[in-house]
Amino acid sequence: MNLLLDEVARATARLADAGAASPRADAEELAAAVHGVPRGELHTVPDAAFDARFWEYVARREAGEPLQHITGRAFFRYLELKVGPGVFIPRPETEVMVGWALETLRDMDVRDPLVVDLGTGSGAIALSIAREAPRARVHAVEKDPTAFVHATRNVEELDERGRVRLHLDDFGTALAELNGTVDLVVSNPPYIPMTEWEYVPKDVRDHDPAAALWGGGDDGLNAIRVVERTARRLLRPGGYVAVEHSDLQGNAVYWVFAEENGWRDVRNRRDLTNRDRFVTARLGTD
Repeated sequence: MNLLLDEVARATARLADAGAASPRADAEELAAAVHGVPRGELHTVPDAAFDARFWEYVARREAGEPLQHITGRAFFRYLELKVGPGVFIPRPETEVMVGWALETLRDMDVRDPLVVDLGTGSGAIALSIAREAPRARVHAVEKDPTAFVHATRNVEELDERGRVRLHLDDFGTALAELNGTVDLVVSNPPYIPMTEWEYVPKDVRDHDPAAALWGGGDDGLNAIRVVERTARRLLRPGGYVAVEHSDLQGNAVYWVFAEENGWRDVRNRRDLTNRDRFVTARLGTD
């Protein structure tokens, strides 16, 4: 074992004692970020190249600072995104919803599908769709100026084909010029009710932006209701919407997309842990 791997083992024990959910992975990611190598190549770092900043990073993680804020990066599907304070850190659960969106776009068989991402944050959803559905044109809306800065930086670095267009706007009123023309609307809006404050992990509520967490209303679904109205306005007949929610809100969100408002084929879909995670619906053609 070389020096760095030995230090990673020590850091793993410290992070485990501090209550980190994935102490070994966190320690390896911190080491990789400090030393500029992939996690799988930590063993290649010579002892003489060990960087003592590693232990500064470990101390910050011990204190509860999110791993992604320390390293300045987050991995989402095939992307490495720049993140930091003021922007929501993308989660693996959302990758499943993006996978559904990509399958739906393929099944539509539209030459240049038009997609809208409401509340883009870091740009994770918009950029993933633009990369994996290369003919898609994606409009990404974000109303928070700080998050918009992060999204802009990620789009500039990762949108090689120029398929993503960013809009600094409220997603309740944005993109009126696209009304009735969009093939797919996708959103991971805020949805946590304030009544659940004490149950939200401390590192989440202390570091993720409040505007990306708390959905409004007693049930936390006010932002999702805005997504429903906006999707109904933007979509063409037969277009689809996907919206993420908590694992306890599936039934309530299902009924947000009411048949009397024109929605058809409403379904609650599950994430990799087999928990309700997002609702999909199709705008009727009748």
